Amino acid sequence: MCTLEKRGDLFHLTLTGDDEHRFHPDTIASVLSLLEQAKSQSTKGSVLITTGHGNFFSNGFDLAWAQSARHGAIERMHQMVKSFKPVLAALLDLPMPTIAALNGHAAASGLMFALSHDYVFMRKDRGVLYMSEVDIGLPVPDYFSALVVAKVGSGIARRELLLSGKKLKGEDAVALGIVDSAAHDSAEGVVEATVSLGESLAAKKWNGEVYASIRKSLYPELCRMLELTANNLATHNH
Repeated sequence: MCTLEKRGDLFHLTLTGDDEHRFHPDTIASVLSLLEQAKSQSTKGSVLITTGHGNFFSNGFDLAWAQSARHGAIERMHQMVKSFKPVLAALLDLPMPTIAALNGHAAASGLMFALSHDYVFMRKDRGVLYMSEVDIGLPVPDYFSALVVAKVGSGIARRELLLSGKKLKGEDAVALGIVDSAAHDSAEGVVEATVSLGESLAAKKWNGEVYASIRKSLYPELCRMLELTANNLATHNH
């Protein structure tokens, strides 16, 4: 489902396989465990790069798994929404810069996972950002909205993302200030660009705990929603 590999200062978290990398309870647990592993192995100058194989970065929650429970479908959706929250919290709490290299489509919770990174790079040739909730009639979890408010600067961009159901290609996403770059013609190209950025950030040899505390201070409302309070951070870190 996913792997973590350390090359020099760079941690590479990869969503493996050629499927849609949908977030199922097992995937969520696996990603969370790898983020905890990266945190425990981090040193000054560590950087995390997250990417996927195939055509999808992640197509969101595993709705088929939820619906297969029939009467328990809503309960399963709630379970995924609740268990996904610590994944985003772990990214905001990670003591290192984080970069998402979108190899393909990022939709719904898959897009929220991407936006929880400090930098987001997309491909020029393929892949869209898509918040499907308005189209499929699902409410947006409160912490998703808080993340969009924290990370997407303009009201117009937030509207395009959450209220229009638009599938945004790289160029549009850059123009709206949602991603940093979309100048890459292949999955390899995106990863190469993020590795280049990662190496320049790693060379700064920043103190990871300080980096994480500054990051969290930028998004107080989001951190409150993710239950990343000053108290549990202090206990979390010692």
